[in-house]
Amino acid sequence: MQYRTGIGFDVHAFAEDRKLIIGGVEIPHNKGLAGHSDADVLLHAITDALLGSLALGDLGNHFPDTGEKYKDADSKMLLKESYKLIKEKGYLIGNVDSVVTAQKPKLSPFIGEMRKIISGVFETGVENISVKATTTEKLGFTGREEGIAAFATVLVVKAERNV
Repeated sequence: MQYRTGIGFDVHAFAEDRKLIIGGVEIPHNKGLAGHSDADVLLHAITDALLGSLALGDLGNHFPDTGEKYKDADSKMLLKESYKLIKEKGYLIGNVDSVVTAQKPKLSPFIGEMRKIISGVFETGVENISVKATTTEKLGFTGREEGIAAFATVLVVKAERNV
């Protein structure tokens, strides 16, 4: 197949004494997100979508949270490793569309940098990476400021040549 799509979702609860990392960017906030790695909810959703596009499992299959190897891991590295698998199968990134749901902090000032970081990992133009942020109008766990969720879709395209 020339084109394949994947969808990803991730959620993390807020935690004390952690940095808040979203889309590879450290966001000033009084809490970070709980998780085995750096808990980058956006990059985790994108990684799951990427892996799903070629039916390669999910983040937990490739980077289990059961040992020290991935403890506090940089999620950019997890995304890079997953993209390597995609390229080995002969595909390249087409585009990414994603949304982060958080009541606070406001993410719009950081979206440009997130897009730049993600496009760098995928070796593609920033115009191929969409990151949006929204609140849930104070509804649900994100609205009560208990955590953050992210959703992503990814399109991969069969490469013209081997990568």
